[in-house]
Amino acid sequence: MQSSLFINRELSWLEFNDRVLVEAFDKTNPLFEKLKFLSITASNLDEFFMIRVSGVMEQMEDNLDSVDSSGMTAAQQMKMISQRTHELVKKQYNCLFRSIIPSLEKEGITFLKMEQLDEEQKKFIYNYFKQNIFPVLTPMAVDQSRPFPLLLNKSLNLIVLLEPDNTAEDKELIAFVQVPSVLPRIVQLEDKKRNLFVYLEDIMEEYISDLFPGYVLKNVHTFRITRNSDLEIDEEEAKDFLIEIEKSIKRRKWGFPVRLEVEKDISGKLKHFLMKKLDLDDEDVYELSNPIDLTCWMKFVSLKGFEKLRYKPMQPVMQRDLTKNQNIFDVIKEKDVLVYHPFHTFDHVVEFVDKAAQDPNVLAIKQTLYRVSGDSPIVKALIKAAENGKQVTVIVELRARFDEENNIQWAKKLERSGCHVVYGLVGLKTHCKVILIVRREEDGIRRYVHMGTGNYNDSTAKIYTDTGLFTCKETYGSDVSSLFNVLTGYSKAPQWKKINVAPVGLREGFIELIENEINMVKQGKNGYMIAKVNAVVDEKIIEKLYEASCAGVKIDLIVRGICCLRPGLKGVSENIRVISIVGRLLEHSRIFYINNGGDPKVCMSSADWMPRNLDRRVETLFPVEQANLIEEVKKVLDIILSDTMKARIQKSDGTYSRIDKRGKEHIDSQAELFRYYEKQYELSVQEEIYEDAVPFINRGAE
Repeated sequence: MQSSLFINRELSWLEFNDRVLVEAFDKTNPLFEKLKFLSITASNLDEFFMIRVSGVMEQMEDNLDSVDSSGMTAAQQMKMISQRTHELVKKQYNCLFRSIIPSLEKEGITFLKMEQLDEEQKKFIYNYFKQNIFPVLTPMAVDQSRPFPLLLNKSLNLIVLLEPDNTAEDKELIAFVQVPSVLPRIVQLEDKKRNLFVYLEDIMEEYISDLFPGYVLKNVHTFRITRNSDLEIDEEEAKDFLIEIEKSIKRRKWGFPVRLEVEKDISGKLKHFLMKKLDLDDEDVYELSNPIDLTCWMKFVSLKGFEKLRYKPMQPVMQRDLTKNQNIFDVIKEKDVLVYHPFHTFDHVVEFVDKAAQDPNVLAIKQTLYRVSGDSPIVKALIKAAENGKQVTVIVELRARFDEENNIQWAKKLERSGCHVVYGLVGLKTHCKVILIVRREEDGIRRYVHMGTGNYNDSTAKIYTDTGLFTCKETYGSDVSSLFNVLTGYSKAPQWKKINVAPVGLREGFIELIENEINMVKQGKNGYMIAKVNAVVDEKIIEKLYEASCAGVKIDLIVRGICCLRPGLKGVSENIRVISIVGRLLEHSRIFYINNGGDPKVCMSSADWMPRNLDRRVETLFPVEQANLIEEVKKVLDIILSDTMKARIQKSDGTYSRIDKRGKEHIDSQAELFRYYEKQYELSVQEEIYEDAVPFINRGAE
């Protein structure tokens, strides 16, 4: 297929990050939330450079002439990435200095330069430097005996230019000082009436000469390095996979440099010195105003006393079928239950495992873990289950990027408690989200299953939208049992009854869904489908979507991030609409709806439409079959598609524009879904009150 029909993956990602940045400008967002969005874009860029840009650089280094699906070589991609990222970074700092900082000042929050401090403030800051900062600092000189130091990934550093004060010789010396990450990046001054702040690096620059007695300070500037952080492990040769992961985490700090951020007024001499030592070109350098590293704002927005500058809390509700004081297993035995976080509380999932841990009839618990929180109630429940004598098997994915260390700690704790811990399959990340509970009941052994689209992480479940299905249908239980046998033993994949599993068969499962609607059109019926995913990258799926569009199938794609498909191309994709929702919550659920000639089908998945999900991971696609749940999912998707506040429409050139709100109701789909599920909960409570009252009324009649 022609390369002109595909958008470059990296450029599409940068467009996504730009949509996040737009939220930092949005006047409808509270001020601290705008600052949080700005911080998120900076954190996103860090990861983008550490993983994606480093990969493009490696391709250039290997002199690979291959092109991606959009027809671009690595060198062409790098040029476009640099150009677009420089534009994006300029926009970030315009947002900070022209919009956010002035707004903070109106709220009584002021950031001062050192020269703006009065004598009393200077005295306080100097004492703070001497007592808190100076003891932590370590100067690192660069000369014949002390080479250019290994500077940590993402660390903020000062480069210092000095000369001896006791010689006429014009001998300039260079040294480095790392800005301590263990200290607050933003320092608050003592002032009872005002909220005044200075940056840690500004304090260090002001008093850095105290570190170099006997030398004259000529120049000092802040800079930051980003390094390649993609772990490379030879799994076939690894004798102990956990130990190899631990070694790789340490190596991550010292990957090759991919980006240099420097102060705008840095001297050309010092900038080129850094570029030469780091082996970086002009396009890899970003000259910025202080503060460098905008991720520092993420902690700042939790400043006490400014609740009005944050979103009002949205409280998750209980799922309407799980509100009664009833055993969760009894509820699931009666019918399937769908939960949608964070509109529904994640406590239901925790309760599912916790009840199993305490239930004397539960024989075994099996679960996959990809990313969990630092104080995970799910892991605590699994540990409790093992201590209570249950057979507990946990598939811990150690290669969950940037969560490896956390997962290693949990894996060790689980093993110590008596859980059987497995690290997945060689060469494949286990990304599926599955819990299996085996329970002895009066009529025999019954298997209870939870399958989801998101991680078993109670922290992210408050800010990520994800769905989960509870069921005890035998076909689901049989499939999930077989899946765990494949993951923990030498079992071959069976003929699945209900689910599709990557890396064998999942892409085909998705293509089958699309072909179903093509066949409906051929039969003279309306072809329509909705797919809600985080990314659309896979060429074969994009080609099938183009085929469906040409056949007359109407397609709505709700894609949060990367979308390499070009919608609206005449004769190719004119029946495809792509929208992206970027709002208060991170859209993470993967939901698929096909009209099926008026007999709708719904599926959910842990996988996005990306080669990595379909070829290099263990993923699941599972159907939702209960009629009322299919109706509920369609209602949810309709609400999302009706969004006029946070939705953006993708154009065929890969750029995005806001929805034209003229004559339309102003709908924020995430807020609307909170209201929808609150109403569902209120109705269930009313029903419960009524059911409790009926026996009393009947007794009165007797």
